Amino acid sequence: MGKGEQASPAAGEGRCVLAVDVGNTSTGFGLFSADAGETDEPLGTWELTTPEKLTADEARMQVAQVLGVLARDVAEQRTLAPTRAATFAEPPLDAVLSCVVPSLTEAWSAALETVCRTRPVVVGPGLKTGLRMRYSDPAEIGPDRIADVVAARATYGAPVVAVDFGTTMNIEVIDGEGAFLGGIIAPGLALGAQALSRAAARLPVIELHAPKAAIGRSTREAMQSGVVFGEVARVDGLLDRVFAELGEEAPVVLTGSGAGRLAPLVSHTAVVDKTLTLRGLHQLRLGVVRRR
Repeated sequence: MGKGEQASPAAGEGRCVLAVDVGNTSTGFGLFSADAGETDEPLGTWELTTPEKLTADEARMQVAQVLGVLARDVAEQRTLAPTRAATFAEPPLDAVLSCVVPSLTEAWSAALETVCRTRPVVVGPGLKTGLRMRYSDPAEIGPDRIADVVAARATYGAPVVAVDFGTTMNIEVIDGEGAFLGGIIAPGLALGAQALSRAAARLPVIELHAPKAAIGRSTREAMQSGVVFGEVARVDGLLDRVFAELGEEAPVVLTGSGAGRLAPLVSHTAVVDKTLTLRGLHQLRLGVVRRR
């Protein structure tokens, strides 16, 4: 397993690397050891709701608060002495940002630079990813999609297919040569449920749980069947088409907020990887550090 070129926690007094993944619905944070390798898990994670608007000061406050929480969590997990634990609350050595909401990118970038005292690596057009691209216009690819692909290839090899259940449901495909072929973007689970209740006056807002049977015995159960089982059927069908185009089957990794809930229902063998996107961001930052 490759190692980053930054100082180890012992040399850096426990200071870490902060990865921030700003999605349309939620914002995820991952705190990594300064010497974490490409496939190492974060020391701790946290998730907040993504607001429609955010000032740099508000983002700065959130970063500072999350760092404090993660520092305490890490200290408790490692049973560190108070003086040693305090160092985890210091600014990280570096930061990396993925933001799919363009109006929020500047605020988050400024906040990270202020709190972490270093300019963050912002994943976007122009950043070298180490991936061979077979996408028509790589600049169109969202930073979260890039992070998923980078982490999936590093952890599971090639070929591999990553399915990310978020505001949208994204399927990303790496071929047997390790090149990014492209993917699929569709409305996510919550969007499907919201569309039903908004467009049909008599349909309620439902909880996103799978009913006991496909044939619903109430309006809520019927909607849950259509939304949840429909999503699973769509994923299974799309995976069949992906494998047919690849000419072979590949490992499937599920990530995102709905991964754990939907994994038992998917017919294809798949592994749930909750920190895939955050690890991909950390790996992208490692690539930047190594090229400096």
